[in-house]
Amino acid sequence: MTLKLSRKQKSIVLILLDSFFIFVSAILAYWLIQTYIAPPNTFFYVMVSICIGSYIMLGLRSHLFARIVRYTSIYEVGKSTILMTASYAISALISLFFIKGISFRYIFLMYMFSLVFIPGSRVLWRFYHEWSDGKLRKSSLPAEKMVRTLVVGAGAGGSIFIDSILRQPSEIEIVGIVDGDRNKANSRLFDIPVVGTKEDIPELVKEFAIDQVTIAIPSLKPTELEAILEYCNQANVKVNQMPRIEDVLKGKLTVSRLRNIDVVDLLGREEVQLDRTKIAEQLENEVVLVSGAGGSIGSEICRQIAKFGPKKLILLGHGENSIYLIDKELKNLYGRTIEIIPVIADIQDRDRIFQVMENYKPDHVFHAAAHKHVPLMEYNPHEAIKNNVHGSKNMAEAAKAAGVKSFVMISTDKAVRPTNVMGSTKRIAEMLVTSLNEPGKTKFAAVRFGNVLGSRGSVIPVFKEQIENGGPVTVTDMRMIRYFMTIPEASRLVLQAGVLAKGGEIFILDMGEPVKISDLARKMIKLSGYTEAEIPIVESGIRPGEKLYEELLVDGQLSDNRVFEKIFVGNATKYDRKEVLKFVESLEGLGNDKLRDEVIAFANEYV
Repeated sequence: MTLKLSRKQKSIVLILLDSFFIFVSAILAYWLIQTYIAPPNTFFYVMVSICIGSYIMLGLRSHLFARIVRYTSIYEVGKSTILMTASYAISALISLFFIKGISFRYIFLMYMFSLVFIPGSRVLWRFYHEWSDGKLRKSSLPAEKMVRTLVVGAGAGGSIFIDSILRQPSEIEIVGIVDGDRNKANSRLFDIPVVGTKEDIPELVKEFAIDQVTIAIPSLKPTELEAILEYCNQANVKVNQMPRIEDVLKGKLTVSRLRNIDVVDLLGREEVQLDRTKIAEQLENEVVLVSGAGGSIGSEICRQIAKFGPKKLILLGHGENSIYLIDKELKNLYGRTIEIIPVIADIQDRDRIFQVMENYKPDHVFHAAAHKHVPLMEYNPHEAIKNNVHGSKNMAEAAKAAGVKSFVMISTDKAVRPTNVMGSTKRIAEMLVTSLNEPGKTKFAAVRFGNVLGSRGSVIPVFKEQIENGGPVTVTDMRMIRYFMTIPEASRLVLQAGVLAKGGEIFILDMGEPVKISDLARKMIKLSGYTEAEIPIVESGIRPGEKLYEELLVDGQLSDNRVFEKIFVGNATKYDRKEVLKFVESLEGLGNDKLRDEVIAFANEYV
C-alpha cells in the first residue's frame, strides 16, 4: 500500500527531514572534534537552532521545499547547496558576536556533513525512483525482436532521445552512437559507446547488425541530412528521426515515437516567426470566414486562425466531404471555445454567397477557393473563368456589401506574366478584388506565393506514387524551376499579411531560393532509399500552359519596403474596374482556343 501525501504534507516532511540532517550533522561534528577541543554545550544548541531556523526561512522564501524531489537536477542540488552555505554563514556570524568559544573547525565539519546528507538524500531519492520506474531495466522482449538502432548525434538531441528510450524500455535497442565530432570517439553517453562518424555508417551497420539508423540532431542542416541519407542508402538500412521537440512539448508525440524524414527536411526552409500579438488583436473574438476551407491551403488557414480564438469560424466550401473533415477536426479541438459553422456553398452562386455574407456578417474573409491545376484549366478555360474570376468577384462584392473589415485573396506566382489560363484568371481576379478598395471601407488585398509542399496540386504526391510503383519519376523538363513553401508557413504568412493590409495591396511572400524540379525528384528518390539507377528520372515534356521558370513579380513591380520578414508588398497599381468587367463580359460565347488566347493576352497587358 502506497502512502499518498499532498504537496503541503510533502513540504513539511522535507523541512523536518532536512532539520533532522542538520541536527545529525551537528552531533557527528561535535563527536569528531571533541577529541581536540571541547566546544561549550551552549554553542552546540545555539548553532543548531540558528542554522535550522535560517535554512528553513531561506528555503521557504526560495520555494526549495516545494520542488519535486524525484526529478532533482543539478540545478536543485546547486540551489540547496547555496542556501545551506548561506544559512551556515549567517549562523557563524551570529555566533561570532554572541557566543564565546566559537569553533570555526566545528562549523566547517557540521557544514560538510550537511552537504553530504541533504543534497545527497535528494540524489538518492531520484536514483531510487528512476530505478523503480524502469530506467535501468532491460526490455522483456527476446533479443531477436529488438530493433538494433544506431543513433546519429551525441549532443543535446541525442541525450534527450537516448534518455527517453532508456526511461521507457521498448523494442528499440540502442547499440551505438555516431557523431560528427571525432573527439567524441570512444566516449560514452548513458553508457552507450560512440563508435564512429557518419562516414562509418555503412561499416557499422554490417558490424553491429543494425536494423535502423535514427537521427537525433534537431539543428541538422539539409545538406548534412542528405549526406547521412546517402550513407544509410549505401548500407541499405532504414533511417528515421526523433520527433520535433515542439511536437513533444505540445503532447503530440513522445520522444521515442520516431518520424520518417520528409522532403521538407531536405529543402531546409527556415520558417518565419509571426507577430502573434497583432494577429491575435485582429482575430480574437471576431467572426472569420474562409472560402475553400476544405482544400489543403484553406483548411490550414482555418487551423491557424483557430489558434487565435475567434468568436466564430465559418468554413465555406463546395466539397461536402472535405468540409465535413475539417469541421470535425476543428470541433474536436476547439468546439468548446469557438463556434465553428460549416457552410456548403459554391462561390459561383452569387445569390447564395451574398446570403451567407449577410447572414453571418464576418469581420474578416480569407478567400482561398479556386481552381488551381494548370493543365486542367487549359482544357477547361470556361470553368476557370467562372470559378476564379466570377467566383472571386462574387466573394469580394458580397464582403463589401456586408461591411467586412478585411478581405484577403490567395493568389499565385503563376499570375505573373501568365502563360496559362489558371494564372491569367488569378491575375484578373487580383485586379477585380484590389480595385474594390475604398478608404474607410473593406480593406481588400491579395497574397501571392508559389508552390506549396504537400498541397493537392503539388508535384510531391505524384513523385511519391511514381517511386512506390517502381518508377520512373517523370519531370516535364530537367531545367524547370519552382519556388516552394510549406502549407503551415504559407498559411501563417497569409494571416500576417491580413494584419498588414491597408487596402489595395498585393503582398508577395519571400519563397527563398528556387528549386529545380529534377533536384527535388532526386532528393525524393534518395529519401525513399533508392538510387537513380533503380528509379530513373525521365523527361515527359512541358504540359500545356507550363513555364520553365515562375516569378513572383515582374521587374520594377516590387517596392523597396519589406513590410515583414518574408513579406513584401508590390507597388500599388490602379486598374480601370469598368474596363476589366467589360472584358470579362466579352468572353461569353467564345470557344476554348479563342477564350484562352484572349484571357492570357489581357492579363499580360496589365502586368
